[in-house]
Amino acid sequence: MADQPVQDSLLTLLIGQRRAFQSSAPLNHEGRVQALERLLSATLKHQDALAEAVDADFGNRSAVETRLLEIFPLADEIRHIKRRLKRWMRPRRAAANWQFRPSRAKILYQPLGVVGVIGAWNYPILLTLSPLANALAAGNHVMIKPSEAAPRTAEAIRVMIGEIFAENHVTVVTGGADVSQAFAALPFDHLIFTGSGRVGKMVMQAAAANLTPVTLELGGKSPALVHESYSMPAAAERICSAKLWNAGQTCVAPDYVLVPSHKIEEFIAEAARVMARRAPRLLSGDYTRMIDKRAWRRMRDLLDEAQAKGAQICQINPAQESLTEENRAFPPTLVTGVDDSMRLMQEEIFGPILPIVAYSSLGEALEAINCRPRPLALYYFDADQQRIDQVLSGTMSGGVTVNDCIFHFVQHSLPFGGVGASGMGAYHGFTGFETFSKKRGVLRQSGLVARALGLLRPPYGFWARRIVALLIGGR
Repeated sequence: MADQPVQDSLLTLLIGQRRAFQSSAPLNHEGRVQALERLLSATLKHQDALAEAVDADFGNRSAVETRLLEIFPLADEIRHIKRRLKRWMRPRRAAANWQFRPSRAKILYQPLGVVGVIGAWNYPILLTLSPLANALAAGNHVMIKPSEAAPRTAEAIRVMIGEIFAENHVTVVTGGADVSQAFAALPFDHLIFTGSGRVGKMVMQAAAANLTPVTLELGGKSPALVHESYSMPAAAERICSAKLWNAGQTCVAPDYVLVPSHKIEEFIAEAARVMARRAPRLLSGDYTRMIDKRAWRRMRDLLDEAQAKGAQICQINPAQESLTEENRAFPPTLVTGVDDSMRLMQEEIFGPILPIVAYSSLGEALEAINCRPRPLALYYFDADQQRIDQVLSGTMSGGVTVNDCIFHFVQHSLPFGGVGASGMGAYHGFTGFETFSKKRGVLRQSGLVARALGLLRPPYGFWARRIVALLIGGR
């Protein structure tokens, strides 16, 4: 339970933001663009400091990887929003029911008020500031709680945001789990959380006390399915490269791969080659460490338990370096002979371990996917459109990339979000603008219709009965 002073302090910030929001007219297009421009300029200005903070939090993560996977997608998204925001903000005409014509209807997109953002540690810049950009585009005030698991990045974000926004417009609060708990319990107008399903349940429970609507971006066991007709070298290259970004600590990383039984040996050989090529030296600056010792130990424990139950382990360590809990470098690992009794086939792995599951028919592979909770992403490798359609119609996931991995996440025109156990709600692009807006329906009643409706008010006479019979019978 959070301390009362913490709760009181956060509530004071929220009240200040709500008063500021209510005392001023909603930001127009120019004001929102200016806010987005400040965020973009500050991100580019502080990119070195942000990359250094991420590197310090992980114990090692390449600045190139941080710029590629966090700074670039964020900057690209902000630029996309700025170019299209004027069109998104326009009222949209809607058709009034035939019974009410010539009345007119329209949809207004209005800011909700104060939005809470709880960021994630695995991509602590992108998954904290991307929701901020979406909320600012919708005209909201925003409170941010970065993940306490990446404290240096949280502090760097706090300093950066403090330079460009007034506290009653955008503010960042830092601290431990007690602060996160109190933050989730605030009566926001909307709350977005990115993280694990376990914590997501607690966030949703806390938000429920205030009937706060939530967007939950969680994770799960995202499968990669390779058809027997597809090139195994190409599939291995794309799957393993995606798996090794951020050492597998990616919510949309391929969690396990389904390969035809007679292609298993070929896929393993190709996957091992790709992993050795992508990570020739695991203690170099290009290979990301596990976020902390607990995460490193969890990888080890997952493998120990699977091996004890009969799984075969193939670890890729080309330079034969000493990888320990202290340096937090965990080797890329292929695992075969897995079954559903093993933890690594029950839990989201969130590390550089790739189980390989054999299947004998496409139907069997789809059944293996569908017997698990719905994942955040699904990856299918095939050139046949009919089979692609079969996989799309026969499965459910938050998003899909066909013939590659992860890249649906950065498409501005596609909503990003989970389904079922992998989350609820979505954002990115226009979907993000909608998520943080009230889609408000407005009807402007026609005087002619209003007078005609007088016939349908009591006391009910002959014409009321005739009109109701006509309405029930249809046009």
